[in-house]
Amino acid sequence: MLNVKRLRILREVANQGSFSAAADLLYLSQSAVSQQVATLEREVGMPLLERTREGPKLTEAGRVLVGHADAAIARLEEAERELAAIADLEGGELRLASFPSASATVLTEAVSIFHGRYPKVRLTIAEAEPEETLPRLRAGEYDVVLSFDYPSVPTPSERDLERTLILTESMHLALPKAHPLAERRIVPLAELADAQWLCGSRPSSCGEAVVRACRDAGFEPQIGFESDDYHVMEGFIAAGLGFTLLPDLALPTLRSDLVVRDTDPPTPERRVWAVTRPSGARSRASEEMLAILTDVGNALAKRYERLELAA
Repeated sequence: MLNVKRLRILREVANQGSFSAAADLLYLSQSAVSQQVATLEREVGMPLLERTREGPKLTEAGRVLVGHADAAIARLEEAERELAAIADLEGGELRLASFPSASATVLTEAVSIFHGRYPKVRLTIAEAEPEETLPRLRAGEYDVVLSFDYPSVPTPSERDLERTLILTESMHLALPKAHPLAERRIVPLAELADAQWLCGSRPSSCGEAVVRACRDAGFEPQIGFESDDYHVMEGFIAAGLGFTLLPDLALPTLRSDLVVRDTDPPTPERRVWAVTRPSGARSRASEEMLAILTDVGNALAKRYERLELAA
């Protein structure tokens, strides 16, 4: 593999017509320039410059090599400009992925702020559950992924990934407004032991969290329907086909014919994380998005806290 630095030196010697002029332009000593050219000639196995009284002239081999060097150096200079733009957030791309309830809340606010600050960075956003997005983050397909877990549901450690806590949210029992238990501020889950329950598709931490909450209340839930779409589950609840637990992030779009209540025993909390590669492997755009997500999460947590105090 030819050394690009030596190719650049050869090109400048030819363009300037002397070793000394090339040395001045490149901020090198004349002897260093001569040594680099000599090394390059040894690497290709033939003379690249003819030393004449009028100054160094390219041989046929030198002309061929410099012709290719011009194209290679031009592409490298273009790459350097693009890298500088990415470093200054004047270009580049940031690839994001999120789960649905965070997409409509945390991510929407964060993306709006980021785009306002750095409009030249192209944003791409995908939506899927963490079980799908985290392996793709590890494979390098995404830069920042919003994920969630439950302290009560153990999750495997993620090697080569770094998690930043964005928000800790409460879970609430969702039931129809007309249901007798809707009149209570705190609902004993044991009173729903004989009812149908709805949960996230299993195996998943979301589905397991509902099952564990019921077991903590002393019964094994009868799972009648599984879905990862809260809007679908809300429709089933409104139709009287079962109950489930909804996180804070799902409440802004709660159906008007449903209510949410706290439970006895208390339901598990859900933690929302921004997952990235380790700090040394992240772009500046990823770092900026991470800071924005943290600020948005803190603001949302305070907003939910005020709502709970007012309830």
